[in-house]
Amino acid sequence: MKARLAAIALLMATPAIAGDDDPGGTLNPDEMSLSSSLAKARQGQVNMVICSQGYLMTKKGSHEEARAIFEACARKGYTGTMTWMSYMEQNGFGKSEDAKAAAEWNRKAAEMGDPIATFNHGLDLLRGYGVKEDRELAKKYIDKAAKAGVKDAVTVQESDYDYHVVTPDADNWKYDKRLY
Repeated sequence: MKARLAAIALLMATPAIAGDDDPGGTLNPDEMSLSSSLAKARQGQVNMVICSQGYLMTKKGSHEEARAIFEACARKGYTGTMTWMSYMEQNGFGKSEDAKAAAEWNRKAAEMGDPIATFNHGLDLLRGYGVKEDRELAKKYIDKAAKAGVKDAVTVQESDYDYHVVTPDADNWKYDKRLY
């Protein structure tokens, strides 16, 4: 009896032999982690949850990984990730600042109907940031964003299209130089 109990204990303590299928599946799969989301995004498998995790990666300073997620999501038409790409380009997260790329991301998302990107593109046009300054076209974008309910767009309308009313003083250097 002792030998039989010892044999059972030994079998229970022995790891499964390589190649054996575990009929119970993987215990605690890596399905909701940031690394899992990044891997899925790199394979083009994105959804709203994966796209939102790019924000977490940006906030933790993993800008290259955030870019990988945002770009994969943008290819699938998630306009919110396009506005995040614009933000990253504008602020040099993961690579040098690029005003033209920032403005282009806003334009793409605006063309797809994103109200925040529509407002942002209007601001880009007002400021001449990354694009040629065009006050009349800027007004059209800002008016469209205001009609969609973007409160800052209404504020800009009410100020006779003075972008300074929504621009923090600390950022004036970036927009007032008109380097782009």
